Amino acid sequence: MIRRQLLATLTLTALALPGVALAQAYPDRPIKVMQGFAPGGNADNIARTVGLEMGKGLGQNIVVEAQAGAGGTIAATTVAKSRPDGYTLLLATGGHAVAGALYNNLAYRTVQDFEMVSTITYFPFLVVVPANSKYPSLSALLAAARANPTEVSYGTAGIGSTHHLAGELLASMSKTQLLHVPFRGDSASLTSLLGGEIPMIIAPPTAVMANIKSGKLRAIATTGPQRWQGLPDVPTVSEQGVAGYDVQSWAGLMAPAGTPKPIVDRLNAELQKALLVPAVKTRLEDMGGDVRGSSSEEMRSMVATQTQKWIQVVNDAKIPKN
Repeated sequence: MIRRQLLATLTLTALALPGVALAQAYPDRPIKVMQGFAPGGNADNIARTVGLEMGKGLGQNIVVEAQAGAGGTIAATTVAKSRPDGYTLLLATGGHAVAGALYNNLAYRTVQDFEMVSTITYFPFLVVVPANSKYPSLSALLAAARANPTEVSYGTAGIGSTHHLAGELLASMSKTQLLHVPFRGDSASLTSLLGGEIPMIIAPPTAVMANIKSGKLRAIATTGPQRWQGLPDVPTVSEQGVAGYDVQSWAGLMAPAGTPKPIVDRLNAELQKALLVPAVKTRLEDMGGDVRGSSSEEMRSMVATQTQKWIQVVNDAKIPKN
């Protein structure tokens, strides 16, 4: 009996040694972080901000590479099919879960084909109207939509964007009809709003804060579960009669499935340390984020839950899948 237990222990130890040895040598060259959006955008800046600090602890440079297109799925495909050695990572955003709901033929599985490292930041969207809008609040806007279902439209960055699904969920939960007007990006929807062509848009804080501060626009709601620290006087959607409404985008770090756990743990530890650095935290907050790291398991659960949530919204709203 004792010999059998000893043999089992030795076997498990031997199996663990390659991963341990790999982690001890890791990293011995620069690490690449792929992000699926335009250079200079939120995803790019988040990756560079945390990458620079993580590189100090890891003793290697972290190089950020943009591989824009198809809602971030091109970069995600690249990472999912990369060697699981910790040298090719993905800066994923909330669009990663949306893509899992919106695309029929992705070359990867949203959850199963990745090792989750940690979340980095969460941020809400803002429901924004012109400063002279006749709607003093979101509750007033929704009341108008109920009284006249053709009256209220909203602009977003495009069909299938998280902004769009946030609007569909708002219409469903508030039992109203809201006409979606898709644009090619936040800048185009913002221009239309400022031009008086549409009554409201749903957009991330970074896209609209300059115009809110200048007095041209007014935020009437934030979409997260709590008020956003950047506009503490603006109530949430939930506070305005749509109980339980919660839409947040997020950013987090992922590795290809099969990356050894000791490497994932090392990356997680360095990321948690980076998020505690005041300059890093301030920079992420300036981008509109609520800085929140996580365990690998917590991030996996969050991504799986988000994906199922958006699958339901896409199906209910009969949004065409690609």
